[in-house]
Amino acid sequence: MTPKPAPAAAQAGAAPSPPAAPTVDSRPRIGAGFRLQWEAAQECHVLLYPEGMVKLNGSAGEIMKRCDGRRSVGEIVGELETAFATQGLQREVVAFIEMAGRQRWLAWDAR
Repeated sequence: MTPKPAPAAAQAGAAPSPPAAPTVDSRPRIGAGFRLQWEAAQECHVLLYPEGMVKLNGSAGEIMKRCDGRRSVGEIVGELETAFATQGLQREVVAFIEMAGRQRWLAWDAR
């Protein structure tokens, strides 16, 4: 997945920029103007916005589908580590969430 900045029009209606770094207590959610969905034809999750879409790789899709505003970053990490029988994903998950926040794909409130 190569992140591309959302067009200015998609950013215009977006919520204010999230904090620079999410904490394990942050509760990320899909950003304003974006919609996450499974695209069977492409066999992947996509992030839709008025001017287009972002095709997500498997890891990004797994993270994004858990960003519902209810789960904390720590809970998302725990779910992913359980689902994929691995440990030590926090750094990578946080890095993705930070990048997705800069793209306005995700937003979260300061805690």
